[in-house]
Amino acid sequence: VQLQASGGGLVNTGGSLRLSCTASVGMVNYFTVGWFRQAPGKEREFVAAISWTTVGTDYVDSVRGRFTISRDNSKNTVYLQMSMLKPEDTSIYYCAARRSPRTGLSRDDSDFGSWGQGTEVTVSS
Repeated sequence: VQLQASGGGLVNTGGSLRLSCTASVGMVNYFTVGWFRQAPGKEREFVAAISWTTVGTDYVDSVRGRFTISRDNSKNTVYLQMSMLKPEDTSIYYCAARRSPRTGLSRDDSDFGSWGQGTEVTVSS
């Protein structure tokens, strides 16, 4: 499964962006997908994940209530709607799919493969 992340850009504090993660094949619909981010000089961190069943979601505490992850299986796409953005959200955002199909939520990036190329989000203060 190949993933392509898009939708990043420059936004003011308090603004919104919607990131998209589109898969090359419909098989992604059987995979849990996660969003991660990595700021310069920092380790990659988990942001959010959505289960392949679409029922389960998980968020890191710092984005809970501001970010919403969703998926449209008819478009082979997972979205990350980001609102009330803060300068500390500035990062490169990556999407990835769990290594095995029909497996549940995880925050461990070693459980994920098929990483997209990343899309850059910059929040100005």
